[in-house]
Amino acid sequence: MKSAVPDFHRNIHCLLGLPFDAVTLEEAVAKIRAAVDTRSPYFVSTPNLNFLMAAQKNAAFRDSVIHSDLSLADGMPVVWLARLMGIPIPERVAGSDVFEALRNGNRNGRPIKVYFFGGPPGIAERAAQQINAEGKGMECVGFASPGYGSVQDMSEADALDKINQSGADFLVVSLGAAKGQAWIQHNQAVLNVPVVSHLGAVVNFVVGNVQRAPRWMQKTGLEWLWRVKEEPELWRRYFNDGKALLKLFLTKIPQGLAYQWRHKIRVGKYQEQAFKWVESAHGTHIQLFGRCTQENLPAFRSACEQWLAAGQTCTVDVSNVAYVDHAFLATLLMLQAHGQQANRPIQFISTQSANQHRLHICRELGLAQAGAGVDR
Repeated sequence: MKSAVPDFHRNIHCLLGLPFDAVTLEEAVAKIRAAVDTRSPYFVSTPNLNFLMAAQKNAAFRDSVIHSDLSLADGMPVVWLARLMGIPIPERVAGSDVFEALRNGNRNGRPIKVYFFGGPPGIAERAAQQINAEGKGMECVGFASPGYGSVQDMSEADALDKINQSGADFLVVSLGAAKGQAWIQHNQAVLNVPVVSHLGAVVNFVVGNVQRAPRWMQKTGLEWLWRVKEEPELWRRYFNDGKALLKLFLTKIPQGLAYQWRHKIRVGKYQEQAFKWVESAHGTHIQLFGRCTQENLPAFRSACEQWLAAGQTCTVDVSNVAYVDHAFLATLLMLQAHGQQANRPIQFISTQSANQHRLHICRELGLAQAGAGVDR
């Protein structure tokens, strides 16, 4: 299947280096249904606190979320962090809630055909039987339990052919977050299923092997306690995530809040955002100026689409940025991601190595660790 056409006009924001779509559950379900109806490739990621923590150290895992077509805030801690940073995430949109909304949808139309890939031995088969016995808005057209091998071991042609021949609309992958995201990225180009997502616990929820937390625990951020009760082995993951979150509260989060505070007290001194877009035989050069915020994104987003269509290399000069907000950062993340996918990596440059705005951009885009391709 061809790669999805990037939507630079998504209502998307950057939180600690990951993109999040500011959508409700209803809006997310509508977007997935639209992708099913048009058979458009649609990679859905559901980053929770564990995703957010793992992405701070695992570049490939982080890239898998950045390359998604829809990135949902799956967890109240993520929603709270977003609101603390001034990001307008309207509500938690859990991957399991999206699945349930599709599963219980109106079957007067064509049911959504789902394929389960992964999960403990026998669970995917039982989930398939349960879905088909319900006769609701979903039909299971296949399942596979590939075991615990490597991504390559699970990507043999026979397994992929079985998925493609099933006629599925929605491929639910359950291999563990990092491996599942990697498997999707590794195989997305050859899969004919439009909607693909790693929803690790869904097969267990469907068969009742694991019970979901009461709604009040989900809304108050206490679902992790319920999950530990249901799956005691998860305690270590939640403990490690808690330690990593505490470290972020002592480092990156204060840096981000201080950056926003400095902007608020100096906002009158900033010029409105503008950019120079220069195309030549050597590629496209973008120079950003002033306040790069959500209010002045439309022209820049349209220019990004033009660059992608032109097929050129690109450099982005952030030397004269006075301020960049979460929405503009997310657009830069998308530009970076689609440049990688098109084999035309974006080079971010600056002539002011100590510029706080340049440092903030590099931290959020994951460039500070690499060192290369940041300074001129």
